[in-house]
Amino acid sequence: MTAALHIRTLVSMPFEENTYVVWLPGSTECIVIDPGLQPELIEDCLREEGLTVKAILNTHGHADHIAGNEAMKQLAPDAPLIIGANDARMLTDAEANLSAGFGFAVLSPPADRTVKEGDTVEAAGLMFSVLDIPGHSPGHVVFIHQGAPVHVFGGDVLFRGSIGRYDFPGGNGHLLLEGIRRKLFTLPTDTVVYPGHGPVTTVGHEMQTNPFLT
Repeated sequence: MTAALHIRTLVSMPFEENTYVVWLPGSTECIVIDPGLQPELIEDCLREEGLTVKAILNTHGHADHIAGNEAMKQLAPDAPLIIGANDARMLTDAEANLSAGFGFAVLSPPADRTVKEGDTVEAAGLMFSVLDIPGHSPGHVVFIHQGAPVHVFGGDVLFRGSIGRYDFPGGNGHLLLEGIRRKLFTLPTDTVVYPGHGPVTTVGHEMQTNPFLT
């Protein structure tokens, strides 16, 4: 049985994007997942909890999930910035990460490491396995922490009662639905899903009630 996780959810406006700060009880090291458009919220959390960032994980390359990368790298230059291989170009391309379409350019430092399905990420005493679930974006990945229960940091794949949009450039509804069914719905039903927007849910709840998947 894996030790419990401490998880702080920080909601960045205007897209109500969830950033997660994750660490082990008793540790002063953490990882930050999907730093959003209000990195000051993350910085406040790190000060309050006495934490040092050891890795920055991006589930995908859309602007609302990468906008805080630069601030995190300034705060923790040695913390690797990690993203799925097929979304890496979005970090440094405002058209590709969709920020240009909203009238402002979000740019991130380039990835220090890219990952694909089967890879693992280890930092701050934590280990995550990587699954590729494209469809919302071409290179969307989710990060899975094994424990009791399993924790999925899922970005914009599966929401409580919904799924990620697939009408953006590079989107594919068939791949998204197939990935959820084949890769997430085969996890234990008590698996906790921490999505990129909205409230936490479980695999079992979504299998039974999600109108896009039932």
